[in-house]
Amino acid sequence: MSGHTIRRKIMGTKDHILNTAITLYNEMGLRNITSRDIAKEMGKSHGNIEYHFKDKETLLLAIYKQMSTEMTTFYDQKKPGVNSFEKFDLLLHELELFQIKYGFFNLDILEISRNFKSVNVLLQKTLNTRKEQMRSFFLGFMKENLLKNPKNSDYYLRLQHTIRILITFWVNQELVLTSYDFAKKGEMIRHIWDLLAPFMTEKGKGIYLQLNNSLES
Repeated sequence: MSGHTIRRKIMGTKDHILNTAITLYNEMGLRNITSRDIAKEMGKSHGNIEYHFKDKETLLLAIYKQMSTEMTTFYDQKKPGVNSFEKFDLLLHELELFQIKYGFFNLDILEISRNFKSVNVLLQKTLNTRKEQMRSFFLGFMKENLLKNPKNSDYYLRLQHTIRILITFWVNQELVLTSYDFAKKGEMIRHIWDLLAPFMTEKGKGIYLQLNNSLES
């Protein structure tokens, strides 16, 4: 067996472990799944799992790096001739799918940040990057005359932070606030656009109407 074939087999096994772990974490919660559970689900030995990922922190770090890479691709995607509202809407739809794929992470984000230091270091770095990326979107909105210039320079910073909170904890509120009818597909996206709607220029409203057919004031 060639070295290339061996590396490909190892990467295939690691990817299988990651995907199985993500599925089990989503179904049962991070705290309730061990490497033995993952091995049993895959039909492999416990030692085989620990050969690739020595402990849960190493496994979580690999999952988070995969998450970060995917999300960076979403944020950095280039769409020539597309305005900032259209780019933002595309991102929000990608985020909605992303939240489903990695639902466990935001559900258990406090436990992860407290108990897995290497993951938390990367998480904090990524959150700062996302903060700057959200800021860039808002600068684009104003440069293209889609959002009004704020009277208070700090207001849009708070609005950006509110949107980040909404994205991060959307899955949590769906499970906790079950008496509210906001679990349908697209609700997170609608909530975010509702936050932006009062500050849209006429040009921004027109583009939003084209994206969503109706603008709720």
